[in-house]
Amino acid sequence: MIRAITTVGGVGLLRPAPGTWGSLAGLIAGVVLHMIGGFWLLFVASFAVTGLGWWAVLQEVGDSADDPSEIVIDEVAGQWIALWPVSFGAWMMGADILALYPGLIAAFLAFRAFDILKPGPVGWADRQHGAFGIMADDVIAGWLASMVVALLTVFAHVVLM
Repeated sequence: MIRAITTVGGVGLLRPAPGTWGSLAGLIAGVVLHMIGGFWLLFVASFAVTGLGWWAVLQEVGDSADDPSEIVIDEVAGQWIALWPVSFGAWMMGADILALYPGLIAAFLAFRAFDILKPGPVGWADRQHGAFGIMADDVIAGWLASMVVALLTVFAHVVLM
């Protein structure tokens, strides 16, 4: 069960680029969560998957410095956080979240960029050991990606229109 959680049902075993596959699975699951319960379900589920992921990763790697590539529950948590501005905007406007596909693409690409490049606090968190390091770098990357998506949204709706 723990392995199924950390690999998101085996998605983390896909090659190449398991982190990208995990993020894509997170994007799809996040959109489905939004369709079922709107922004608030995605918001609450983001905290739940972060806590569940931290617990499962702790059971699997303990305090090891290893960050096995097949663990992608952290990508799901980060991707869901990156989706918050898109989900919130769709919920506020009563819009179909799929109609906001540029935001979905921006959230995916921004999260992947922060997760791969690991700038500043993302890199710091990535250097930490155990479950904290594995989960925290993606949560921080999700927060940074969320800010980028929000800024892009303001630019697109205020400056370009």
